Amino acid sequence: MWRFSPCLLVWGPFFWFSVGVRTENERQLPFFDLSTIVTATDNFSLANKLGQGGFGPVYKGRLCNGQEIAVKRLSKTSGQGMEEFKNEVMLIAKLQHRNLVKLRGCCIQEEEKMLIYEYMPNKSLDSFIFDQIRKALLDWTKRFEIIVGIARGVLYLHQDSRLRIIHRDLKASNVLLDAEMNPKISDFGMARIFGGNQTQANTNRVVGTYGYMSPEYAMDGLFSIKSDVFSFGVILLEIISGKRNNGFYHEDRFLNLIKHTWDFWSEDRALDLVDSSMAGSYSAHEVLRCIHVGLLCVQESARDRPPMSTVIFMLGNETTLPPPKQPAFMLGGNHNGPLSSSSGTGPCSINEKLVVVYTLYKLVGGTCDNAPEGGEVERDWERDPIRNSTFSECK
Repeated sequence: MWRFSPCLLVWGPFFWFSVGVRTENERQLPFFDLSTIVTATDNFSLANKLGQGGFGPVYKGRLCNGQEIAVKRLSKTSGQGMEEFKNEVMLIAKLQHRNLVKLRGCCIQEEEKMLIYEYMPNKSLDSFIFDQIRKALLDWTKRFEIIVGIARGVLYLHQDSRLRIIHRDLKASNVLLDAEMNPKISDFGMARIFGGNQTQANTNRVVGTYGYMSPEYAMDGLFSIKSDVFSFGVILLEIISGKRNNGFYHEDRFLNLIKHTWDFWSEDRALDLVDSSMAGSYSAHEVLRCIHVGLLCVQESARDRPPMSTVIFMLGNETTLPPPKQPAFMLGGNHNGPLSSSSGTGPCSINEKLVVVYTLYKLVGGTCDNAPEGGEVERDWERDPIRNSTFSECK
């Protein structure tokens, strides 16, 4: 339990008035004085900067009692604003699990809005599995432990916590690693709470990171626990392969990892997917089972994907697994022919919020040099309705 420290300013009234939320759990969330955070981060020095996300920069800090913290500072130009800030505070303050990052407090003062987390010395999962040198530090045993830890964290969100929470932005960079390399899911700004019997919801504002978004969410704004299952499946395949889902080259061809995995699986050579840095350190049977589970998680139809409770059971038990169906984001299914958009005034001059469709087109082998490309994306269906549109001039 958090203990009062001279590093803290006050509790409650100012914070809850500013954020506009107050529940029994959140009354215990400390409020940090801005001067405390400025001192802890050496005035947000570049040397203490840990990274940058859609929310804004993240800094390492050390409180006057010696405790290390991570400070997530809302950028004034961030696409995420006060609503996401409040959302993260309301959600994560209620959650306690060894595979979720701990929120230590927050700071709202002057024009600053910051979230204060426990410090994760090994940063994020992507800084290991996609780094040609650091990935060698993760043998198969450790990677499997990370896979299971992430699965347990997602299961807690979906089923075991007091709330049913859909994360909506699960990705390798949102999985942090502590000193013992235990995974902790972070970044709940886009998460949503489901009611007791609610299983699916629709949104006009699609947010997330392409490569991790399920097809029904990216294209129709539908999200459910199966959306997170899809994202988990992508992360699982990334951990095994050491490759990002969105965009790598194999034999001079642009591929996405899901299609690459499916091709290997269909040709009965799935072990060719395994990261070469793990050569000789893994159990072929265990890896094949994980690849199988990953493909079940990224199936095109949400109803075909297993819930996280089943995923964990399949990962840890010698049970017969059903054959995976064709994954999402492949040529076929509901995506016949090229995807295009009539938006814009010239060839492929589309709004950045339409980048999801361009991404889907690119993932099935198309190219469009003038279309925007990026990581985190946001689509507003009311302003940019493109469900049945096509990319003109993309061949």
